[in-house]
Amino acid sequence: MEKKQKGMLKKIVIAGFIGLCFGILQPGIAVSQQKNVVPNYKDMANDILKLVNEHRAAMKLNPLVMNDYISKEAGTHSQNMASGKVEFGHDGFDDRAARIKTQLKNVNSWAENVAFGSKTARQAVEMWLKSPGHKKNIEGNYNLTGIGIAKGPDGLYFTQIFAFK
Repeated sequence: MEKKQKGMLKKIVIAGFIGLCFGILQPGIAVSQQKNVVPNYKDMANDILKLVNEHRAAMKLNPLVMNDYISKEAGTHSQNMASGKVEFGHDGFDDRAARIKTQLKNVNSWAENVAFGSKTARQAVEMWLKSPGHKKNIEGNYNLTGIGIAKGPDGLYFTQIFAFK
């Protein structure tokens, strides 16, 4: 290899190494200015699903299946609450349900849980299970779910939407 090519290859290898160290070449992983990795909320959503399904299994109920479109709707709602675009709560749920019904034909029932203040998936699920209305949704006759989590300046916002198809 020519000297010029070796020098160029060395620069590419060094740039790649620096990129990997600082997260530049890792799609989907954001790095803050302090070089701390932002939590992966998809993993947290999967943990919520696991915990909810463990509870449903103990009640002899069928497990819920994560649905990408429902998760998108849940994520948008969590992000809107986290950013202050909407107040914490269920405002707009009828619109979310209508969009889900449009995308997923034959969906005929749905419900929604929201939470704020939990720092872990387990805390969010435990909070819901202590609330009769939220627990009823978790134990309801549903087979699909979507979970969205967003960080606001004051903490994490959780939305879980349930549907039956």
